[in-house]
Amino acid sequence: MPPLRVEVKVVADKPGSLEQWVPRTHLGKLVQEGKITSIEEVFMEGLPIREPHIVDALLPDLQEEVININLVQKQTDAGERSRFKAIVAVGNRDGYLGLGAGKASQVRTAIEKAAANARLNITPIRRGCGSWECGCGKLHSVPFQVEGKCGGVRVVIIPGPRGLGLVASEVAKVILGLAGIKDCWTRSYGSTRTVPSFAYAVFDALKKTYSLITPVDWVR
Repeated sequence: MPPLRVEVKVVADKPGSLEQWVPRTHLGKLVQEGKITSIEEVFMEGLPIREPHIVDALLPDLQEEVININLVQKQTDAGERSRFKAIVAVGNRDGYLGLGAGKASQVRTAIEKAAANARLNITPIRRGCGSWECGCGKLHSVPFQVEGKCGGVRVVIIPGPRGLGLVASEVAKVILGLAGIKDCWTRSYGSTRTVPSFAYAVFDALKKTYSLITPVDWVR
């Protein structure tokens, strides 16, 4: 059966979720007690995020967007089992991005699971002005060329000058926009029509802007 195609849309946050939150991890208790007040402290200490509510508390302006929904089928002893698989991206459009997947028998439940998983995969995205044509020094593009890969898809993100915009596909524009990237070129290779692999390849490239930081750059 061909995959279901849906338009990318914003998913509203569920109201009242933080008020009902009961932390189960040490980091969650520190956040609820007010001992950790910013997401930067979490990454500086290298603490693992195992509760999605931690991200909601530290990044209240987080936005969600559905990237893709597919109908997946599995043959079991009882017969054919059909479930929905959702890919959701979350970000604050200011340097933080997460991407996650979720499966469920209902579309809404699959989206909620994917959004929770995306929060657990939240990562800082380093921005800068890496284009030789610009040199403005503002945080509008990637600081250097990065490459990401997932399955048979490879994506290269190239810094662009201010005013260029996002030269990318619709899926890549959504992910780059949530990360706070405003200007860049992209090149893609492989089976780019496979939306989940393409989305994770873009996410993998953006994660490298943070992981490739040298100690000197971090001090600066």
